[in-house]
Amino acid sequence: MRAAERRYYDRRAPEYDEWWSGFGLFVERDRPGWHDEVGELERVLSALPAGRILDVACGTGFLTQHLPGDVTGLDQSAAMLGVARSRCPEVRFVQGDALALPFDDRSFDLVFTGHFYGHLRETDRERFLTEARRVAPVLVVADSAYRHGVAAEEDQERVLNDGSRYTIYKRYLTPAGLAAELGGGETLMDGEWFVVVQA
Repeated sequence: MRAAERRYYDRRAPEYDEWWSGFGLFVERDRPGWHDEVGELERVLSALPAGRILDVACGTGFLTQHLPGDVTGLDQSAAMLGVARSRCPEVRFVQGDALALPFDDRSFDLVFTGHFYGHLRETDRERFLTEARRVAPVLVVADSAYRHGVAAEEDQERVLNDGSRYTIYKRYLTPAGLAAELGGGETLMDGEWFVVVQA
C-alpha cells in the first residue's frame, strides 16, 4: 500500500463508519436497499462456523464484531485499530501488513476480509491469497458488488469530511468472478451492494 493510501486510511478512521451507517457525506447518497443488505451481511458473517478467525484489514471493526469464535483483527492503520479496540474489547488486534501476515502457518481456521480484496491490484492480490492460504484452510471474502452503472475497475477520488482528497484503486466484483479468482468457492451472499464468497 502506498504512503498516500496509508495516510488516507489513518485520516479516515474517525469517519469511516459513516459509509456503513449513511451519515456525514453519505446522507444524500442514493443507495436503495443499502441498510437491509448491511443487515444481511452481518447475518452471513454471524453464521460462519465459530473458530479461530483472522479478520484481515479489519478497519474499525464494524464487521469484526459479527464474527463468531476466537477472533483476531489485523490492520496496518493504528487509527483504525484504535476505533476497533473500543468497539470489540474481546478481540485481539494486531497492527501489521496484510501481504506479509505476522502469523505461523495454519494459525487460524478461517481468514475473513471485508472490503480489502477489491482494493488490491493483481500482484498484491496474488500475495494476499498466498498469505491467506498459508495461515488458514478457509478464506471468506466480502466486497462491493458489481452493478449496472459502475466501472468494474477504476481509480476513485475519495473526499474526507475535512475536504482532503485521495485517489484509491477500487474494483467491483461478481460472485462468479470472485470465486474464479479465489480458485473456486461458494457464494454466501449475492446482493446489489455486497458479495461474499467462501473458498
